[in-house]
Amino acid sequence: MGQPEQRDEAGDGSPPLGVGMVGYAFMGAAHSQGWRTVGRVFDLPRRPVLAAVCGRDGAAVRAMADRHGWAAAETDWRALIERDDVDLVDICTPGDSHAEIALAALAAGKHVLCEKPLANTVEEAEAMAGAAEAARARGQVAMVGFNYRRVPAAALARSMVAEGRLGELRHVRVAYLQDWLTDPEFPLTWRLRKEAAGSGALGDLGAHIVDLAQYVAGERLAGVSALTETFVRERPLPEGASSGLSGAGGAGRGAVTVDDAALFTGRFTTGALASFEATRYATGRKNALRIELNGARGSLSFDLERLNELWYHDGTEPDTHAGFRRILVTEPDHPYLAAWWPPGHGLGYEHTFVHQARDLVHAVAEGTQPLPSFADGLQVQRVLAAVEESAAKNSVFTSVAV
Repeated sequence: MGQPEQRDEAGDGSPPLGVGMVGYAFMGAAHSQGWRTVGRVFDLPRRPVLAAVCGRDGAAVRAMADRHGWAAAETDWRALIERDDVDLVDICTPGDSHAEIALAALAAGKHVLCEKPLANTVEEAEAMAGAAEAARARGQVAMVGFNYRRVPAAALARSMVAEGRLGELRHVRVAYLQDWLTDPEFPLTWRLRKEAAGSGALGDLGAHIVDLAQYVAGERLAGVSALTETFVRERPLPEGASSGLSGAGGAGRGAVTVDDAALFTGRFTTGALASFEATRYATGRKNALRIELNGARGSLSFDLERLNELWYHDGTEPDTHAGFRRILVTEPDHPYLAAWWPPGHGLGYEHTFVHQARDLVHAVAEGTQPLPSFADGLQVQRVLAAVEESAAKNSVFTSVAV
């Protein structure tokens, strides 16, 4: 990917791109950081303007707008879509509202960024992908927010695979491990209810690793064999507002209706084998996303908890001095990094959202299809559906729908 030059100042006279965001909790804060920062780091063909943010709690959304620099606050997402100063709608809500908001925004002529997973069902995702394809003919763009593609080391891994540095791929293994649900008294937030979240660890974490594996490998999964489990089947009902990742439990209790963990194997269309693990019960693991690819000529390994590093083994070197070596991904020739700090000065989680905003602004201005597209999001949704179907049928190998 091309390397943007460092910009000298934020206000360069480029035409504005009004952004309206729906949702203001964890993801809303992360996306706000991206939109607020991107024009101060990268030279952009259009200047993002934080026009309005939307949430149901008027006082809370106003406080969020003031904290993160949004010019206005709305309590009805339909009103946000109708605003003349909003050109792009950024959807950071639970999955049960993604389809309705995205379809309305596209119909209103807006560009759309939608958090992952694209939807709660394949049928919703199909409708969204179809609407996005129709909107492309009108000059609109739509993108799914799989932000881990924007880690410079992950983008470098993709380019190395594409260059043939690993040769024919044979194995891809991925795990995403968290532990925030290990306490059985953690409240029954929306992330633990199927009607709101669609699925549990599978959609929350599994969507990320399916997309990242397919992106880095440059291949798609053809089929899967899966197990899922719900370890704690009843939890306290939340007391008061909850972000989904935190909250206090009240007196009543309710049923957990999503998976707590998903474990599945898969086969890529080229025949390479893959394994995936997604859980929110890995005691002691906070945000451990790890991927390793093994090919005929070499291997690559990445760990999100050491996100400025990529480990590479060149299998063509003599055994006397071959082995994995660390690539410190902070050089200006590495993806995205020409606009940031001198070599050796690492980036973090928040910067993935800056890079996401950068790529989307360029796509809007240039009329190109941003990646991952809604079609890509639909394909990931089909993988998740195949995992659920396989798990329901005692791990029967299940093809991913095309």
